[in-house]
Amino acid sequence: QVQLVESGGGLAQPGGSLRLSCAASGFTFSRYPMSWARQAPGKGLEWVTSIVEDGSDATDADTVKGQFTASRDNNKNTLYLQMNSLKPGDTALYTCARGWGPGPYNYWSQGNQVTVSS
Repeated sequence: QVQLVESGGGLAQPGGSLRLSCAASGFTFSRYPMSWARQAPGKGLEWVTSIVEDGSDATDADTVKGQFTASRDNNKNTLYLQMNSLKPGDTALYTCARGWGPGPYNYWSQGNQVTVSS
C-alpha cells in the first residue's frame, strides 16, 4: 500500500533552517508529482510547493517563494523540503502528498510538526 513517512521536523529559531524528508513506498515514486502542504494552528490546509516527476521543475506558493525549496531523489524514493530563513509564521504541521498543486490528494503523510520560536 501507499505510504508516505516524514522525518526531520522539530524546533528551529527564527532565521534558522530545517529540512523535511518524505520517504515514499508502495508506488512508483518517479511517475508522480509530489507536493508539500502545511496547516498552522487554527487555520486551514495551505499548499506550499509542488515538484514534477523528474525533479526538474517546481512551483511554490507566493508565501514561501525564495524561502523554501522542494527536491527529490527518485533513486531513494524520497521527497525533501529545504526551509530557510524560518519565521514564527512558518510554524505548522507539514505534510507531503502525492499529487500536484493544492489538492485534493489521494495520499498524504501523517504530518510533521515544525515550530519556529526563540
